[in-house]
Amino acid sequence: MLDLTYDAPAPKVIAGAKYDWELVIGLEVHAQVATNAKLFSGASTLFGAEPNSNVAFVDAGMPGMLPVINEECVAQAVRTGLGLKADINLVSAFDRKNYFYPDLPQGYQISQLYHPIVGEGEVLVELGDGTARTVRIERIHLEQDAGKSVHDMDPNMSFVDLNRTGVALMEIVSRPDIRGPEEAAAYVGKLRQIMRYLGTCDGNMQNGNLRADVNVSICRPGDYEKYQETQDFSHLGTRCEIKNMNSMRFIQQAIEVEARRQIALVEDGKAVVQETRLYDPDKNETRSMRSKEEAHDYRYFPDPDLLPLEIEQAWVDDIASGLPELPDAKKARFMGDFGLSDYDASVLTADVENAAFFEKVAEGRDGKMSANWVINELFGRLKKDDKDITESPVSADQLGGIVTLIKSGDISGKIAKELFEIVYTEGGNPAQIVEERGMKQVTDTGAIEAAVDEIIAANPAQVEKAKQNPKLAGWFVGQVMKATGGKANPAAVNQLVTAKLGL
Repeated sequence: MLDLTYDAPAPKVIAGAKYDWELVIGLEVHAQVATNAKLFSGASTLFGAEPNSNVAFVDAGMPGMLPVINEECVAQAVRTGLGLKADINLVSAFDRKNYFYPDLPQGYQISQLYHPIVGEGEVLVELGDGTARTVRIERIHLEQDAGKSVHDMDPNMSFVDLNRTGVALMEIVSRPDIRGPEEAAAYVGKLRQIMRYLGTCDGNMQNGNLRADVNVSICRPGDYEKYQETQDFSHLGTRCEIKNMNSMRFIQQAIEVEARRQIALVEDGKAVVQETRLYDPDKNETRSMRSKEEAHDYRYFPDPDLLPLEIEQAWVDDIASGLPELPDAKKARFMGDFGLSDYDASVLTADVENAAFFEKVAEGRDGKMSANWVINELFGRLKKDDKDITESPVSADQLGGIVTLIKSGDISGKIAKELFEIVYTEGGNPAQIVEERGMKQVTDTGAIEAAVDEIIAANPAQVEKAKQNPKLAGWFVGQVMKATGGKANPAAVNQLVTAKLGL
């Protein structure tokens, strides 16, 4: 069972410094909304299209073009909020965030600063030591993504691809509740898992569909507790933001190296400057990108082209009624219905496709045996071949068929592994393969007894040794299994060998 801790966790303490220091971390996770069209235009969101082919006039910032909100983007944000147990604001509004960037043709980003669509929520994050704790969500707001600047096509020029411009993002802002690199990665992983279950973001970090800005500060032991009591940020150190992290491993590395940089500054009598930094994984260092802007630097004001967004509670309730079973609930059900361990249930529910595959295998069958075959045999082989469950050569029906044959006694565990290999590489119906290739387990006690008698008669010296040391009876079992081509029922062989040797 998990030890649920909802207040201050055990913080990450940085060793190797003059004093003890603790980390305080908050994250802003940018999740691309899973929709076919952009937030304010009908342009496609298809990844990998020819540069500048998915651009509507409004995305390109053409004069007189007015934004029209995509209802499905709003619905996806509401689904995400409900999945994170957050407040849904029936009235929200869009603002203009003004800044210049080559791949932002409008010269501003449409976002939500003052009135976000989703309010406070929470995420239960499970940690590697078997504990779990809640990280609070401050808000989720909708905003446009920018385009992409390309610097490696010409030594003297940069190019701009506007395909991503205007794509809908959900910015999920946490409270500074996270206390270590591993917890930060686990938090992002849990968000990704929930959104994939909900179908609101595909979580593809390699394509940039999920990325995080990580805010890191340090404090002395006891200061975080003072902040918790007073909500006064002055008890915490000056924070620096590390932009655009798109790897769980890099998130952890960047937090560690940035914390050590801040500690070195403070212990040397210098001040930490609030700024935005980038992480260089090749050099394992963070470097300054720009001074950290505040809200007034962006000259936010209500977008004059968009009325406040008003949604009805009945619409929210309808979305809520259609939510799928989420990871924590599915894990608890797997443990209850199938008798799985916490670990096995966690592995099987880590990804929505994995969970669906397992449920199909286990339907009407032994749950624990099904889990063992999915996790150990199938997942192990897929990992070796660098494939995921969607690329599995073995279907859930085929693997379920193998489990049925084992449970019925038609094949042994050893034969089942040979059968799995055949199905994995050649395909086919498991039951039909067993019948056609003569792989069925021998359960005829008469035939097994004859094999046992023959092995015992041919090895009198080994019989005497076994009578002196009963553990050597296993040698006879192995010989019988070898003589029957591994088809004899192992339980029957053990029973007969023990009886024949008088053990």
